[in-house]
Amino acid sequence: QVQLVESGGGLAQIGGSLRLSCVASERAFNNYGVGWFRRAPGKEREFVAAMSWTGTNQYYADSVKGRATFSRDNAKNTVHLQINNLKLTDTATYYCAADRTGTGSGPWKDWGQGTQVTVAS
Repeated sequence: QVQLVESGGGLAQIGGSLRLSCVASERAFNNYGVGWFRRAPGKEREFVAAMSWTGTNQYYADSVKGRATFSRDNAKNTVHLQINNLKLTDTATYYCAADRTGTGSGPWKDWGQGTQVTVAS
């Protein structure tokens, strides 16, 4: 099982930006699709964004479309998700997940522990 560790969360202001990172424990991660999900207080976990292993296919939830961008650093087994123009509704715990098929469509079998994002005015 690949270990995933998220970072980059924290307190941000409305309209600001955050860059979330997900580091994997093994190089095979570079051949996996990657997804980001989030869970806001009192709500179900929801999909945020996903990317195929090549980066060719990227998927974004309507809630972040136009504000979120994926990037990948294979040398560091790391993916990043930048979210700009933050909104109060972006407040949540963000989780990255790995899709071993590489498509970016799941199934999501490996999960990180999450990083908290809090957006305040």
